[in-house]
Order: sequence, then C-alpha cells, then structure tokens
Amino acid sequence: MRLKSIFTNSFGILLSRIFGFVRDILLASTLGASYWSDIFFLANRLPNLFRNIFAEGAFTQAFMPSFVASSNKGVFATAIFLRFSLFIIFGSLLVTLAPETITMLQAMGWSATRIADTAPLTAINFWYLYLIFIVTFIATLLQYKEHFVTTAMSTVLLNLSMIVALLLFMREDPKTIAYALSISVLVGGVLQVAVHLIALYRLKLSRLLVGGWRYRNRKDITHEKQKFTRLFIPAVWGGSSLQINSFVGTILASFLVTGSISYLTYAQRIFQLPLALFAIATATALFPSISKALKNDNETLAYANLSKGFWLLSFALGMATVGGVILAEPIIWLLFERGAFDSQKSQATAEVLSLFMLGLLPLGLSKLFSLFLYATYRQGKAAMIATISVLINILASLLLMHPMGASGLALAGSIGGWVLFGLTLKEVGFGRIITILHSKNSYYLLLTLTLFALLMYQLNGYVMGVMR
Repeated sequence: MRLKSIFTNSFGILLSRIFGFVRDILLASTLGASYWSDIFFLANRLPNLFRNIFAEGAFTQAFMPSFVASSNKGVFATAIFLRFSLFIIFGSLLVTLAPETITMLQAMGWSATRIADTAPLTAINFWYLYLIFIVTFIATLLQYKEHFVTTAMSTVLLNLSMIVALLLFMREDPKTIAYALSISVLVGGVLQVAVHLIALYRLKLSRLLVGGWRYRNRKDITHEKQKFTRLFIPAVWGGSSLQINSFVGTILASFLVTGSISYLTYAQRIFQLPLALFAIATATALFPSISKALKNDNETLAYANLSKGFWLLSFALGMATVGGVILAEPIIWLLFERGAFDSQKSQATAEVLSLFMLGLLPLGLSKLFSLFLYATYRQGKAAMIATISVLINILASLLLMHPMGASGLALAGSIGGWVLFGLTLKEVGFGRIITILHSKNSYYLLLTLTLFALLMYQLNGYVMGVMR
C-alpha cells in the first residue's frame, strides 16, 4: 500500500480543511444561520455538489480505467476533455440565462421573493463547475503519474479566496457578503486551474495533450470513447450517493424552519473532514495502483492493498465516529459559537452532526471496497447500489424530517450509508471481509475503540462543565 501517497493526500486535505474551518468560522460569525447564509449555501450547492462528485473520484473512477487501457492516451484524453467542455459551458450558459428555474428546483419550499434573491448568486456560482472540471481532468492525469500533492493542496486556494472576501466585506450588509463570497468562489477556481496547469507542464504531460490535439483526426478511438461513455454515467452516479443524498437533504430542508440548511451545511463540514482526510485520501491514492494491478491480473497485490486500507480506515474512522458523536456539542461550540451563531444554533447543529457521524464508518469503507467495482468495469453494479441507497435515504428523510427536523435528514443519510456499504460488500464478496476480519487486529481495534470511547466520555463531561 502506498502510504506516502495516502499521507500526502491526507496532509493536503487536512491543510485545506483547516483553512475551510477558518472560512466557516468567519462565515458563521458574519452570517450565522440566517436568511442570507441559507441563500448563499443553496446558490453554491449545485456547483459544490459537482465539485464533490469530481473531486472525490467519480470522474476519475470512470476515466482512469479507460485511460489506462487506451492505446492512444493523448487522443483519448483530448477527445473527452473537449466533449465535456462543450457540454458544461452550454449548461452554464443556460443557467446564466434562466437562474430562477434551477434555483426553484433546488428550493421548492421557498417563496418567490427568496428565489429571486438567490437566482443571481446561482448564476455566478454555477461557473465554478467548469473550472473544477478542468482541475479534476488534469488531476486525473497527474494521478496516473502518481502525483497527488498539487490536487491535495489546491483546495486551500479556494478557501483562501473566500477567507479574503469575508475579511474584506465582513462589516458590510449580509447581501453584499453573499455576493462577495460567490465571486470569491470563481477566483479560487481560477487559482486552482493555474496551479494544475503548472504541474501538468512540469511533469511534461502537456505534451500528451498537445499530441492528442495534433493527431485527433488521425487515430481511431471510436471504440474507446464508446466504452467510456457506457461507463461514465453509471460511474458518476455510483460514486456520488453521498453527494446526492446531501443535495436531496438541502432540498427537503428548504421546507423546514429557517436555518435548517445552514445547520446541515455546518455539520457536514465537520463530518466530511475525517471522510476526506482518511477515506477519500486512501481511495484516491490506491485507485491507480489497484487498476493497474487488476489489469495485469495481479489480484494478490490488489487485495493486499484492500486489507491494509481496511484496517487503516476502520481504526481512523472508528475513532472519528466515537469522538464526533460524544463531543459533537463541544466541537460546534468551539468552532462556531460566536457573533450571529448563538448557543441555540450550536445545539441544533450538534444534534445534526452526531447523527451524521453514525454513517461515517460505512461510507468510508464503501469508498474503499467500491474501487474493485470500478477497476473491473462494474460501474453499472455500483450505480444500482447507489440508486438503492439514495431511494432508502429519500424514504427515511420523508419519514424523519417532520418529527426530527434537520436531525432527521442527517439520520436518514447515515441509514443510506449503511445500506450502501452492505450492498457494496455483497457485490465485492462477503468472503473478502471475513478473511480480513480473521485476524488479531479485530480484537485490538475493538479494545482501542472501547478505551477511546471512555476517554471521550470523560473529556466531554469536563468540556461541558467549562461551557456551562
């Protein structure tokens, strides 16, 4: 297992999330959980959804196996880039011309006035989608060369751009702050593209794309493009259940009390830290090597990486789950309770966070096990599993949202995560997990988590005493 690559990804993600927390602290202090915070989060939701889909590997999981197998890599990569560019630019123009429609679809429970206030921000934020596609496309080529540091660190630039906007405009009215944040999202996207272009040039991969453009009409890659097209939509859908569930949660939260969208968003920021830091970093680092190993019929190496990745994630995500559930209220109090974010909003957000954390372990492990589905071209199976998970999440959300509010939406997401993990494991083969669990590591892990839970319980009692 490539620990260096995993740690590189984890460090970059950690640094990015630290700046992200600084951004969220400033945002919570200036906008709190309010009318304009809900508007900004919703306007940013769709491009943020696609950012998460692309950044967390859905595009890579479709593109990488086809790219590895291609005999004309430059021509294939160029063709895919041009196809996606035209499609995304066309979609962005449509959203710019009719932002009210896409805004209304995201917030069906909002009034016409609120939708009208949100629509211009939706149009601005949507252009970030094309920028993040360029970043993800280049990042996949860099991953093929097992270069991860640029992509891992680049999100810092987005967060820095938003932090600067908050510092410059924090004394302005909430509407101005929301507009400044939206523009800063685009500035951050441009900076991310710039550093990826530099890395592409330094690794001499720009020659691959130049050659692909030059020979695009001389090489026949019809079969390769058709194969990628068949894999892409199932791969994106299969790798995006978490983001889709989050998106659905935002839509349903628009029918709840003001602040519900913000509670979900702030809680997800914290929930996504260990998920990205460990699960996504591990999956990103292992996917190229697993794809190459399975292509070369070296299943022993592929499953050895799976076993090591399983224990790493079980330990890290298990500890994060215990700490997140027990210390949810102190965490929210420490990070966000200041300015416009009062103690009542802290408590509501903490309840949401603790229920989100129940789904951390299954969601992280499903990321790991699903690598074998994508590397063996079983994207269709992954899509079917994701569909069932999303449907279960929607059903649970509808049942729980009224009695529990935003907390019910968080619990529904965790239920969907356990369904996703169970079905993914079934497809990969229960024999694999049984073999992995037949070791002394199982007892060590259980003992460690038990002791850690007792420690966190004692720490929670101390911190709550300080808070009161």
